[in-house]
Amino acid sequence: MTPRWSGEWALDAPADEPAVDVLIPSFGRPAELAVTLAGLAAQEGVAFRVIVSDQTDGDTASWVQPAVRAMVRVLEAQGRQVQLERHLPRRGLAEHRHYLLGLARAPFVLFLDNDVWLEPGSLDRLCRALREARCGFVGSAVQGLSYLGDRRPHERTGLALWPGNEVVPERIRPDTEGFARWPLHNAANLAHAAADLAIQPGSWQLYHVAWVGGCVLFDREALVECGGFDFWDRLPPGHAGEDVAAQWRVMERYGGAGIIPSGAVHLEAPTTVTDRDIDAARVILGQ
Repeated sequence: MTPRWSGEWALDAPADEPAVDVLIPSFGRPAELAVTLAGLAAQEGVAFRVIVSDQTDGDTASWVQPAVRAMVRVLEAQGRQVQLERHLPRRGLAEHRHYLLGLARAPFVLFLDNDVWLEPGSLDRLCRALREARCGFVGSAVQGLSYLGDRRPHERTGLALWPGNEVVPERIRPDTEGFARWPLHNAANLAHAAADLAIQPGSWQLYHVAWVGGCVLFDREALVECGGFDFWDRLPPGHAGEDVAAQWRVMERYGGAGIIPSGAVHLEAPTTVTDRDIDAARVILGQ
């Protein structure tokens, strides 16, 4: 099924009509959030708005920290719209993403974790790839650069490019062949794959994924038509895998892909998601 394409004009949208809403669910980690915002401040070629929704415990939001405030000022000085939200009480990861999606109005939405730095040009590359592929999402798998010396060719044997970057729908579940692709995103595997493929500056390759964590650009209408994160109230607050469940629903209808080079660097801070007993994808999709 082809999406009702909402982003034909996206790359040329004026600053007051952003092509992308960057949605950042945040809990703690103000230093990492500042780095994430600094990465966004280095992006060019795409009109975007930033929405940060903070669920940090206590009375003080992460954005009151000086480094975060400084990066917010930089973005605003560039003419970017920055919206800061305080969203409490915490009802789980899926509800937080559902809330953020409800605030979006741009044709594209980038769900970006608050511990990811984007290299310059990444957002423009993602937008161009999604517009050309006309699929539901394109994701940049986050890379841990402390693993650059740790080459894992055995984890990249499942790498399969989309011929001509033409993406079609596919069904992923734990019992399907495509699920075995998940090790592709370990360590710095995508950085090594980009080097091996000798991808030229400004170019990209789309590849088959099981799912993508941390940095995913969706066609907003496609995500909403597939339900977004409307399943949040079927989950206890303690869960993980809500992004997987949403992506699998989009992939079945519109297709989804990863992009090489990734351009997304994981800051390798300790995770704030410590309760993973409930797998949202298993609960919602019956696997």
